[in-house]
Amino acid sequence: MSIVHTVDEADATGDVAKLYAEDLDDIGYVPSHTKVMALNPEAVRAWEQLMRTIAIPLGKRRYELVTLAAARGLQSKHCLLAHGKKSLELFDEPELIRIASNYDEAGLSAAEVEMMHFAEKLSTAASTMTDADSQRLADAGFSDLDIVNITLAAAARNYYSRAIQALAVEVDVPADLSAPLKRALLG
Repeated sequence: MSIVHTVDEADATGDVAKLYAEDLDDIGYVPSHTKVMALNPEAVRAWEQLMRTIAIPLGKRRYELVTLAAARGLQSKHCLLAHGKKSLELFDEPELIRIASNYDEAGLSAAEVEMMHFAEKLSTAASTMTDADSQRLADAGFSDLDIVNITLAAAARNYYSRAIQALAVEVDVPADLSAPLKRALLG
């Protein structure tokens, strides 16, 4: 649990209240990471804008797959659970369980698997990456812009996940995730 003192929902005003209201509307509760990060609402808004700028051209499916792979590499329970829940909009639960358990054998396209390997490596061993890593994405059919956006999505996930991990933010487990999906996401 983070030592950072957050604003209670009942006491939130201004931009903090808006951030809380958006989460309430979107997911039905205000996660711990929102409360911590909302101490700097301008940074949250900048983060949201950055993510829109990356995710829109990448597409929701690719964005979520990159995010799940990066979060897996980071061992970010926060992001695995949150984006596992979001990914249920794109994948049915059995497919998402297969992706979370072993994306190499989940029936994804070869390009999607390569993209996830790239995102996971960026999250675990970025200093060892070379042009060969990007070349594998190009060989899988990704454009230069796709490669940049895949890289930015994974790197941005590293930023956010590492910040909430460093602040020891409590992990919120969405109540409506099934036990098999939680196990697959948390491996």
